[in-house]
Amino acid sequence: PFFADAATPLLAAIAAASTNRQLVRGDVLFNEGDPPDALYLVTKGRIAIVMSNSIDRRESVVALMEPGDLFGELGLLDENPRLLWNVTRLLATRLRVMDEVLADSVFLDVTGRTAKRLLELANGNDEFQLPVTQEELAGMVGASRERVNKAIASFIRLGWLEQHDRNYRIVQRDRLELRAR
Repeated sequence: PFFADAATPLLAAIAAASTNRQLVRGDVLFNEGDPPDALYLVTKGRIAIVMSNSIDRRESVVALMEPGDLFGELGLLDENPRLLWNVTRLLATRLRVMDEVLADSVFLDVTGRTAKRLLELANGNDEFQLPVTQEELAGMVGASRERVNKAIASFIRLGWLEQHDRNYRIVQRDRLELRAR
């Protein structure tokens, strides 16, 4: 959708300038405040967009980019204003997601936010492997790893969830969904 209005020469130029980067956990593509000079497309795996608190160095995962997701698009706008409407649609979608995250942080406690994130990461499946570390999950929830682990332990104790290493099985989805509201 982002490139729907792009002319063929622009698409050819972007494809010709493209490079494939392989990243491993902990690699940094860019830091907050760096000038936007690249467009990134996730083709495989996940990339966490993380913000850090400069005082105590805590990190919060503000977005988890999955295959097919684009970011860094603002660097293209000076040279390609035709893409503005596509960027507007993309940013509106991101704003809706951020509004939901903000509402969750106000209206849901850590246990509710943990339930909601686990359901999102399960992607509709009852059995799934946690695709992020416990620290990253805590960042997505906006709480400490210890509090998120306590929430997961309570779901297991209640019989709503089963866990074996990083593999999870949702046993009582309706209870978990109710807790996520």
